[in-house]
Order: sequence, then structure tokens, then C-alpha cells
Amino acid sequence: MKFKISLFIALGLSISAFAQENLSYQKPSASILELADYERAPSVSMDTKKEYLLLSYRSTYKTLDDLNQDELRLGGLRINPVTNISSSVTYVNNLKLRKVKDSNEMQVAGLPANAKISNIGWSPNDSKISFSNTTATGVELWVIDVATAKATRLTEARVNANIGNPFSWLKDNATILVKMLPQNRPALLDAKKDLPAGPIISNADGSKSQNRTYPDMLKNANDEINFENIMTSELYKVSLDGTATLFKKAAMYAGESFSPDGNYLMLTTIQKPFSYIVPLSRFPSKSVVFDKDGNEVKTVNEVPLTEIIPKGFMAVRKGKRNMTWRADQAATLMYVEALDAGDPANKVEFRDEVFTWSAPFTAPAKSLVKTPQRFSGIMWGNENVAVLMDEWYDTRNTKTYLFNPSQPEQAPKVIFDRNSQDVYSDPGNFETRKNEFNRYVLALENNKAFLIGAGFTKNGQFPFISEFDLKTLQSKRLYTSTYTDKKEDVIEIEDFKKGTVLVQIQSKNEYPNYYLRNIYQKNKLTPITSFKNPFESIKNVSKEVIKYKRKDGVELSGTLYLPVGYDKAKKEKMPLLIWAYPAEYKDKNSAGQSTQNPNEFTFPSYGSFVYWVTKGYVVLDDAAFPIIGEGTTEPNDNFITQLVDNAEAAINAVDALGYIDRKKVGVGGHSYGAFMTANLLTHSNLFACGIARSGAYNRTLTPFGFQSEQRNYWESPEVYTAMSPFMNAGKMKTPMLLVHGEADNNPGTFTLQTERYFQALKGLGGPTRMVILPKEAHGYVAKENILHLLWEQDQFLEKHLKN
Repeated sequence: MKFKISLFIALGLSISAFAQENLSYQKPSASILELADYERAPSVSMDTKKEYLLLSYRSTYKTLDDLNQDELRLGGLRINPVTNISSSVTYVNNLKLRKVKDSNEMQVAGLPANAKISNIGWSPNDSKISFSNTTATGVELWVIDVATAKATRLTEARVNANIGNPFSWLKDNATILVKMLPQNRPALLDAKKDLPAGPIISNADGSKSQNRTYPDMLKNANDEINFENIMTSELYKVSLDGTATLFKKAAMYAGESFSPDGNYLMLTTIQKPFSYIVPLSRFPSKSVVFDKDGNEVKTVNEVPLTEIIPKGFMAVRKGKRNMTWRADQAATLMYVEALDAGDPANKVEFRDEVFTWSAPFTAPAKSLVKTPQRFSGIMWGNENVAVLMDEWYDTRNTKTYLFNPSQPEQAPKVIFDRNSQDVYSDPGNFETRKNEFNRYVLALENNKAFLIGAGFTKNGQFPFISEFDLKTLQSKRLYTSTYTDKKEDVIEIEDFKKGTVLVQIQSKNEYPNYYLRNIYQKNKLTPITSFKNPFESIKNVSKEVIKYKRKDGVELSGTLYLPVGYDKAKKEKMPLLIWAYPAEYKDKNSAGQSTQNPNEFTFPSYGSFVYWVTKGYVVLDDAAFPIIGEGTTEPNDNFITQLVDNAEAAINAVDALGYIDRKKVGVGGHSYGAFMTANLLTHSNLFACGIARSGAYNRTLTPFGFQSEQRNYWESPEVYTAMSPFMNAGKMKTPMLLVHGEADNNPGTFTLQTERYFQALKGLGGPTRMVILPKEAHGYVAKENILHLLWEQDQFLEKHLKN
């Protein structure tokens, strides 16, 4: 049932310092509303044969009614207990098909009325498309026949979509493995009505466990019962005529994975005991391999409850992890085990060891390779070629190795050794293609592999394709985009011999569209889509990437927008808005690199200040705010100083161009950008006002680390205290708009952070306005809330910055 929700806003800037303001939803001024209330272009999915496009349409925003649903928050999940699907899912409402070589679109016939579509997936041979439809009572499985563009419902609304993808195609392209709610599922317990049988008790046995502040954890025995209830499914094999056959009895299925040849199925189930301090990904689990008829073959992994884990981003649990099927073989599992007990503090020659284990798992697993740093992935090619990656966060080092899986006695060869934050040296990602098992493996031609790179350089962005010789270990550039007035992204290589490549091209006023390019024929470019620019009113706005230096010589950059109709000759002094998000680095060189492209399509959203170019503001978007800690120094040791230096450099750079009144500068950010904003207003006099959205302001409430900080509060209390705007609330005398979602689900940024910070500021005389957006999580999605947010920001800026 729909009902009207009032927006309650605590007001610290009104006539009464302690007044509350009852305000209905507002809409921003016409120039902003025209940009915000637009029709979203469809998303595009292409089959692997590149014959068909699937166009998926959805509303630009959700509504408050969409958010106003029943919700359970258990084990890190947020689900609707009535429909049994994530309460945060964004639904598609229409589907169309078209051939790549034909511009005529075919409306998919037979779609459900008032469709709420998600979990879209092509069948292995691309002849069918599966999707789920959420009804008022549950989730159904539907299938589209691509050739006829006709949709058919296969199951009743019993699909359990509470975790992961609820269904998987079998290799025969005619059967789907589906997680279904048990027929006799018990009713969920109502925490308000079912009285507890006793108190809530937790124990600490003396082992160190530095867990971050996870949201939505289990809290009591009733939560445990409900969690088991929503996680439990029966597995059915459903044929394309709708016939459903029970395959496996009820269990808490968390993962289903077929072997490449389709003859084996690995099922992972959640086990007990559950935890009240870590999410379900760290609950006990058991992985068992079955044959295609459902007979048990082998228990291949049992993972205990993992509440205790060493400190550091490179810490991992003991035992087998990353267990997956090897993509280039019929039925071989791969897994990794730590050689340092999972503790980065232990000094060892090798951190991880990779094993392979072939079905039916009667012989022991074989050691394949050891990594000096923490394992980060394998790309399989064939029995003689594979690419291995490892990494180490503290040094930001990443290495890529070439090795022969058939000869594990041969040491892997290092082919790339680089700083992971050094984007200018990025060699690109290896291209893949499907093999005989319909799995993606390295694309290999004549002993050559291929790399696709983003192409960031000090002179701009020029995406590329390289050929990598597996014998000489040398790269040869096959194609480099030469656009200086457009942005081209290389998506994938379609035909290696002919040189056909799928690309996406855009400019600041041309919406991103897909093309087929022949890299051997310079001007051969075939358009696939033709989406129009929905933001015509700002298509001619001045946009450029400016580069400047911080006082310590660090190179910085930002995307500068001038107001609509601005006369550069007159250089009228306008107010400036800076939107930013701090990032941590271990060296000045990487911190000074730019990944901004002035030719990227100008897509205004609530996640920036770009809307305000229509209101006479200069906007510096995505301004670089690096926080650097070289050697043994940690970035946050000098956080405040670097933050202020970044801001001062940005203002100086735009002021030097002659566009702004430096007495009228505002700053804003979301999440860690909100934390940045509060600190800048507290520790500098550079800004007239600031907007901080969904931030964390008291770091003692995230005592076991935050963002990229690995030290805990007790190791560095001075760092936590100095960085916390809450601890320095008495210094904050600049007008600030605090915004937060009522139901924030991000670790550390609980809504309480803003509420308590506002109370501190109000009590200490800080000029602040707080807006709590009903039903919203860490990111905002409801149209009513987003339009009101834009109105709030516009009113705030007009009062405290422009005027």
C-alpha cells in the first residue's frame, strides 16, 4: 500500500537553533531538473557470436515506493522476505533484441506484465536468454528464445534469489539448475512478537581479531533462525518445457559451479555455527563435488568459521581458498593455500602455493606453482600456457608471470613487474575467448597473446591493442587510438585474423555508442548503436582537464567546467565548486598521474556538481586529492596537511586562469569525500561552505582500520583523533550541509556518524544543516530523494556561496 512519507530535516541554520523543519519533497530549479529528469538509454549485452544485441531498459530512478518494502538485514545481506530477492536490486522493465548487422529492434514478446527483470544470462550456445521476474509474492524463472524473440515462464514464483545468481545453465542448453524455496519452508520469526529465550552472549578467547565495522550482522537467536530459513533452497533441474525435477534436497546453497565438461557439479553450502561479527562470506562452508546425476564424488573443501584473521590487507585465512574449475581442462579444480599461515607479518620465501586436483579426486592434488607475493589470479590458456598474477598491497607491487602448467618444475617467468598504481606503465589486460568447453581462456594465435590497455599517458589517453610474443616475451603494438577530440575504449577483439574489434566511442557531447573497427583498415568503422545525447542543454559547455602542482611539487589534475554561456574573453569572476575523493599512494610519481579524459561524455549525476554549470558556477570535478606516504611513512600520518595543500593548489590553479572569485569556493564529496569535506572546513579557511554526504566523522567508531588505513586505533590513536572531524567539532565554523541515507549499508558510514556529528556541531555552535533521506542506503536511488537532494544543495549554495 502506498503512503506518503514526510521528510524530517534537522535545521541548524533557522531562526531557532533547535528547531525542526517539516518539509515535503521539493524539486530543484528548472535548469537542473531538465538534466536530472531524463530518460536513460538501454544497456547493451551481446552474444559471444556477435550476432544479436539484447537491449535492457530500466527507469532512470527508483521510487520511494520501491524502497518502502519489507526487509531483512542478516549476515551482510538485505533481502525482501516476501519476494526472496535482494531489496536493493535494480530491475529492468523491458527487453528488446536486434541483430548486430540490422538496426531494426524486435520487442521481446510475452514478457510479464509490470515486469521486474533481473539475473539476465545467455545460454552457453547463445540461443536462449534466462532471466528472473519478481512478482508481488516471489521470483519466477523465464526464458527468451532468441530466434523468435519470445519469452516464456518456466517456474512458479518459488525461486530463491536471496544470494548470488539463482540459476545456472547446463551444458546441454536445454536444462537450468534452479534454487527453489522448499515447499514446506517455515514462517519467518517476527523479532517484535517472538520473545527471546535468553540474553545475547558472545565470548572472546584471547585471540586477536581485527574485524572492520560490518553492517547488517546477525544479532540474536531469532536472526540465526531467519537466516537459515532464507538461505535454504532445494535444487531443481528445470527443462525448457517447464518440467522441474528435484536434483538436491534442501540445504543452505551458497554456490553452484559446473565443471567445463559439464560432468561434475561443485556445490558449496553454508554451515553452522554462524557469527554475529562477520558476514556470511566468513561463515563455515562445505564444498562437495557431485556427478551430473547427483551422486556424491568427493568433499573437496571444508572451511571453518573465520572470525579470527591476521591484521593487514594481505592477510588471508588458512586452508584451501579460491577453489574454482580450471577453465582449460575438462574437470580439474584449482585452489590456493597460504604458506605464511595467512599472516603478512611472517617472513617467508613464498606466500602462496597453487594446486590442481583432477576429478574424480582419487589421486592427491598436485602443486603447480608458488608465488612470492599474495596470489591474485590465474588466466588459463592451454596445457602449456597460463598467466599468473600476485600482489603486495604495502608496496603496491604487482607481478605477472608466464608459466607452463604441464611442467611445474620450471620457474615462472616474470613478464610484468610494476607499481599497481602506476597507470602510465599498465601493459593492459590479456584478451580471452571461449574454448571448446565454452569457458574463457587466453586468446592465443601463432604463439602470440594479446593485450588491451586503457592507454593513459602524461599526454592524454590513447587506448591500445598489443601483441605479446610468448617466446621473446616482447610486446608489439598493433593498434593505438589517435583521437584527441573523442574517447575510444577497446572492448574486445572479435576476429584476430581480420582485425575486427568492438569499441565504444564518445565525446563530451556525444553519448557513448558501440562500433566495429577494423584495425588494419584505418577508416573502417561500422556503427552498432546510435544512442542520443539526453543532456542537450550542456552539450557546448567548456570542459578541459587542467594540470597543476601542489606546493611540494606533486602533479595534480581535475576536470574543469565553465558555466553555460560563459564568455572567456570577459572572464567574469564566478563562484567555484570542487568535488573530490581522497586516494592513498605510496609514491609521488603514481599520485601525480591523471586518468581523466576531457573527451569523456558529460554525464551529470547526483554524484558530482556538474548540474551547477547551468546556474553560473565554475565546477572542478574529480579534483585530485592524493594522500602520499613514501617508504615507512603511512599516508595518513600527514593526512590533514596534504588535504589542505591539495585544496589550496586546486583553488590557486583555477584562480590563475581568471575564472573565479576565490572568496566564493565550495567543496563537496560523498563517503570518504564527505570525510574530506568536513576536515577541510575544520582545518582551513579556504572555503565559504561545504556539502558532506554519507560520511564517517568519528574514526574511533571504526577502530580496526578504515579506507586504506591498516593500523588500529590503539596502535595510532593520535592519527585517528587528528583525522576525526568529530573530535575537532569546536573548530568547525563554516556552513556545512550534512546529508545521509537513513539505511546506510556501507562499513563504517553508519547513519549514526552524521547524526552524532550534527549534534556535536549544533551544540558547539557550528552552522550546519542535516538532511536524512528516508529509506536510502549508502548510494541514493529514489527519484523523490535525489530531486530533493539537488534542491537542498541548490538552496544551500545559493545562500552560502553565490550570495
